[in-house]
Amino acid sequence: MSRRPPVALVVAAVAVVALVCLPLVYLVVRVAEGGADAFDVLGRPRTVELVARTCGLVAATTGAAVAIGVPAAWLVTRTDLPGRRLWTVLLALPLVIPSYVLALALIAASGRGGLLGLPEISGFAGALAALTLATYPYVFLLTAAGLRRLDPSLEEAARSLGQTRARVLWRVTLPAVRPSIGAGALLVALYALSDFGVVSLMRFDALTRVIFLQYRSLFDRTPAAVLGLVLVALTVMVLMLEARASGRLGQARVSPGAARRAARVTLGAWTAPALAFCAAVVAVALVLPIVVVVWWTLRAPSFDAALDTLWEPALRTLLAAGLAAAAVTVAALPVALLAVRHPRRWTRLLERGSFVSNALPGVVVGLSLVFFAARYTPALYGGLAVLIAAYVVRFLPQGLSAIRAALERVDPRLEEAARGLGHGPASVLARVTVPLVAPGLLAGAALAFLSTMKELPATLLLRPIGFDTLATEVWTATGVSAYSRAAVPALALIVLAAPVMWLLVGRGGHGFDEIER
Repeated sequence: MSRRPPVALVVAAVAVVALVCLPLVYLVVRVAEGGADAFDVLGRPRTVELVARTCGLVAATTGAAVAIGVPAAWLVTRTDLPGRRLWTVLLALPLVIPSYVLALALIAASGRGGLLGLPEISGFAGALAALTLATYPYVFLLTAAGLRRLDPSLEEAARSLGQTRARVLWRVTLPAVRPSIGAGALLVALYALSDFGVVSLMRFDALTRVIFLQYRSLFDRTPAAVLGLVLVALTVMVLMLEARASGRLGQARVSPGAARRAARVTLGAWTAPALAFCAAVVAVALVLPIVVVVWWTLRAPSFDAALDTLWEPALRTLLAAGLAAAAVTVAALPVALLAVRHPRRWTRLLERGSFVSNALPGVVVGLSLVFFAARYTPALYGGLAVLIAAYVVRFLPQGLSAIRAALERVDPRLEEAARGLGHGPASVLARVTVPLVAPGLLAGAALAFLSTMKELPATLLLRPIGFDTLATEVWTATGVSAYSRAAVPALALIVLAAPVMWLLVGRGGHGFDEIER
């Protein structure tokens, strides 16, 4: 649109991005307090090693997630794979399992005395395995959404020109869904950059683990702040690479009525290997952690007593996740509207700015909000509002991706027609825009809900006194190696998250059509 954006919309979007950038401001303040000497940490061999190890883990995790997610998405959307709908749900369900629970499951299944007797899994290999299993569903679901929306006439035209199915897949299908693959890879990379639980349990020194350990100490926190800025720089690099690699090459249909399914590819002799591939992924990413959690639960000294003490953390988890999902949705809407309906360089920069703090570990987000809340809003300090604000900072990109995708598929002429009938911007938003993008709002809220349930470091730092959630219950128990006691809240997390995941992957996974960028 060429018309000037409403002032209220600009103010709301700027306020949201300002909140998201508070952790970055906090890091800058901390570094400035250290003076020019603060940057000496960048020249240390240990820092260079940490950056290299973190980049290596992020790149390997992203590559592995794409290697699993893209073939799986193609199998369930474009082939005659038996049980496609069931496999869609099973392959997506690992998204409900916290990454630190996956890491614990791998640890329990390996080493001396492990359930499976596998070689001990730890360090880089362990972190890579756990993070890949926890994040490949992002690539799988977004790629599947892109494949479902792809106009089959493109592939049919290539086939009519004598191209083999393999060449059509490589030269037509995959390039057409590259934005979807890139969106999934971006989420994976940002997740791997910000993860704390997995690298801690696997004893792998990535930037997040070292930052957390330094912030826990009572010594100078300036080096940790410098390392936090390094994480921000890596985030910016990831965003730039994703924008360049993916572009905006999605193929749109004329209207929903013009949609038709692509012809299914007959697997033939490849049916058994395809089923084996899907079964292996589900076995390791879904069945193994559930079996481990159930096994630990059965070994709990008093299951009934543990269950009785679980109701309050479960209710608090649902309350915090529900409030966070609503807050993320409301906060993401003005940013998405500004970026899509008023595309200018500054609006795109504003949108990208909402991703800046996403890769920071939750401990940095938590400490930054503690810093500003204690100084400038003492009435809110120690309350639930600060915790919800931290969730918005962490998970705004998830809601933003969903809403942006939905807005891009709404013809702006519908909103212009409403304005031509005398409706103001607020009325058009409430009566036209919001109803049309409702599926995207729901999808983004559901994904933020899931992520909030699993969030750990920020919750540990910012929760009000006595406000224990299922995630903090799991972490407290694992901190003293009481795995049987940790199993009950971990199992409760999975059970509570499963229905939300069903909203996203039910009906063949169409809920994630709204999250594709």
